[in-house]
Amino acid sequence: MTDPIADYLTRLRNAIKAQHRVVDVPASNLKKEITKILFEKGYILNFKFVDDGPQGTIKVALKYDPVSKVNAIKALERVSTPGLRRYVGYKDMPRVLNGLGIAILSTSKGVMTNKEAAQMQIGGEVLCYIY
Repeated sequence: MTDPIADYLTRLRNAIKAQHRVVDVPASNLKKEITKILFEKGYILNFKFVDDGPQGTIKVALKYDPVSKVNAIKALERVSTPGLRRYVGYKDMPRVLNGLGIAILSTSKGVMTNKEAAQMQIGGEVLCYIY
């Protein structure tokens, strides 16, 4: 697999389109950090790290509106790819959907959202947009 983050986002996107409640994703430290951010920002209902085998998995419970059955995640978009990395400074931080969405960045201080990185005045690689 050449791009595990794109695979992670695609698994979430496919589970949302099929209206699954839970999706299993192969684990890595970067995917765990992205999952924690999605939980903190309210895009997913819950998550669990399962250590089975050498790699382990992440069980992600998707969040749906109980009345209209609409998912909390409208779109997942991969920005930086292995073939074309996208880096931004803290002054050029992207705004996703006029501040309603989030951009997840990989910085020297760890994985964080665009708002946290701008507040700490550090830039990094833009991994994905979520809204």
